[in-house]
Amino acid sequence: MSPPLHPPNDKYAWFKINRASPPKRAAGERVCDFHEIYTDYDEATVKAQALRCIQCPTPGCVQACPLNNRIPEWLALAAQGDFLGAAALSRTTSNMPEICSRVCPQEKLCEGSCILNARTEAVAIGAVERFINEYAFRHEKWELAQAPSNGRGVAVIGSGPGGLACADELAKLGYAVTVFESQLIPGGLLVNGIPAFKLEKRIVERRIELLVRRGVEFRLGVKVGWDVTLEQLRAEFGAVFLGVGAQRPKPLDLPGANFRGIVDALPFLIQKNVDSPLVDGEPIEVRGKRVVVLGGGDTAMDCLRTALRSGAAEVTCVYRRDLANMPGSRKEYANATEEGARFLFLTNPTEIVGNGNGDVIEVKCTRMELGAPDASGRRKPRAVPNSEFSIAADLILVAYGFDPLVFPAGSALAQIERDDWDGFKVDANQMTSLPGVFAGGDSVRGPSLVVHAVRDGRKAAAGIHRHFTAPVVARV
Repeated sequence: MSPPLHPPNDKYAWFKINRASPPKRAAGERVCDFHEIYTDYDEATVKAQALRCIQCPTPGCVQACPLNNRIPEWLALAAQGDFLGAAALSRTTSNMPEICSRVCPQEKLCEGSCILNARTEAVAIGAVERFINEYAFRHEKWELAQAPSNGRGVAVIGSGPGGLACADELAKLGYAVTVFESQLIPGGLLVNGIPAFKLEKRIVERRIELLVRRGVEFRLGVKVGWDVTLEQLRAEFGAVFLGVGAQRPKPLDLPGANFRGIVDALPFLIQKNVDSPLVDGEPIEVRGKRVVVLGGGDTAMDCLRTALRSGAAEVTCVYRRDLANMPGSRKEYANATEEGARFLFLTNPTEIVGNGNGDVIEVKCTRMELGAPDASGRRKPRAVPNSEFSIAADLILVAYGFDPLVFPAGSALAQIERDDWDGFKVDANQMTSLPGVFAGGDSVRGPSLVVHAVRDGRKAAAGIHRHFTAPVVARV
């Protein structure tokens, strides 16, 4: 039964009840470990915060959510104390609401489109979503019976959010799903790319365990394109989903880029955040060092906060635009600032300087100002004349973003049609130029949000199901 459109509450609750931020550990405490910094509301606070929703007839929060989550409906249930019903409703549109509630930039999506922003603060949608789903994990038995087999198998390449969402949807439809993961720990971006202080690994492990109970098989340490070919998978499975991400770091194209002490963001984050002896690479020593992070996205925020927890003496972010044009989450910026990170906006690195031993010692920079908008609509930075200066550095972390993986020449993966930025081209069903081979997430759209990958995975699963039941026509 659908919840009542208007829960029994005071229609002016939004005015009488202030927004309450979820409890957050003190900065001085949290920089000493990698545990999550936020904790859950108590039940009374959740009800009060959910009551603030005015139940818009055309809710902007739903339209702004990439998954079109039924937010007002589960807020209404939460306001009445029906937390299990609210959580069940949230799961009808999201395969991992307990994860998205932790890592989504709500201020840019659902909460940013809340109508209350015109008069007061938005409803705390993310914190309520986190509470109801954690409540469900504590109070429900989660008896996941496997769906009756339909006799068909699908290979999912990559166990990041797109792959997991696709596998989940297909398993519900009775497909035998096998997930191939190149790493020895499943979870992809959720484990390797997102630090534990934002998303503890046990949360991801719990979700993967649910998929295993639903019948999904995981084959770890298998690198598709190298250990097994796409041709082999197409011969064994009726369809393939490529959720391989975009993890090839953009290069640091500066003089001095070969000095020792320059490290790409992702290897640094993996080494510091994945507690496993299986992580490759020489130890990246941070303690006592002056760390400079280049870039202004969420990966840069993760590097700043990870370096602080790893004992850096000082941590500085260098970004060529201003705060208003920085792509990183404002919440993460605030957290990084609280924890001791320093930000140099409108600053562009121009050269890396090293000593006679080949070690980094400083970054030469130029002050910037914003000019006319570029093709993306953002104001293009330009150098301020005679504004050069230097920043001392012992370690430079490059967080300029990522490009798609490069597959072996001659392999079927390398033959799939690509777009201008080298991502997989897909049609309305998420199918690539190879019939029966689908793709989604960062390998299609470029580095983006977890919730976008989840949406692509769900859409691809629906496309795969249509491919089996009413085969789509391959593109010419």
